[in-house]
Amino acid sequence: MSITENIRRLLRELPEGVELVAAAKGRTPEEVLEAVEAGVKSIGENYVQEAEQAFAVVGRRAKWHFIGHLQKNKAKKAAALFDMIETIDSVEIAREIDKRCAQSSKVMPVLVEINSGREREKTGVLPEDAERLLREISALPNIKVMGLMTMGPRFGDPEDSRPCFAETRRLYHRLKELGLPAVEMRYLSMGMTNSYRIAIEEGANIMRIGTGIFGQRRRNRNPAD
Repeated sequence: MSITENIRRLLRELPEGVELVAAAKGRTPEEVLEAVEAGVKSIGENYVQEAEQAFAVVGRRAKWHFIGHLQKNKAKKAAALFDMIETIDSVEIAREIDKRCAQSSKVMPVLVEINSGREREKTGVLPEDAERLLREISALPNIKVMGLMTMGPRFGDPEDSRPCFAETRRLYHRLKELGLPAVEMRYLSMGMTNSYRIAIEEGANIMRIGTGIFGQRRRNRNPAD
């Protein structure tokens, strides 16, 4: 199926209120443009440089989500380009984004990334440390915490993702009930191509789908979704 056909199928399938983010890691600007023209309203990028290349073609016809691990030296460009950063997992990176956004009087919506699978090779804050992080960064005037994000296993049985998603959902609701000032728990970003149906069942309202939109990458591109 083509990119356009894949997107139309997904948009028919996703429940009302669930946002589709096209995970565009390793994709060409032309592929990203086709996704936008097919109805995708949000593009997810893992790398600032790739996002800049796609943005030169697509511009503000879509919202731009940063969904990779953000390095401090890329924060200035990220603050200018992106409409949401989904992967805040430390006070240091939150402060850097806040500082860069302050320079342009911008308030950046952010999600806190949760390592609910407790995997050493993955980024994200552990669930038991999330409340402390939220309390520390919620005072920063140029970022706005809007929810949580997590990664499930990329491959294998989609059901393997359910415990991670369920734990993140419980944490999301617990943090929401705290009513922390300057924290608005609106978004729960979970689920990729292999696991988005499970994520929906567990309460996700943002899906980050790559292969299910664009197909498998060419061999010279990164294999991760």
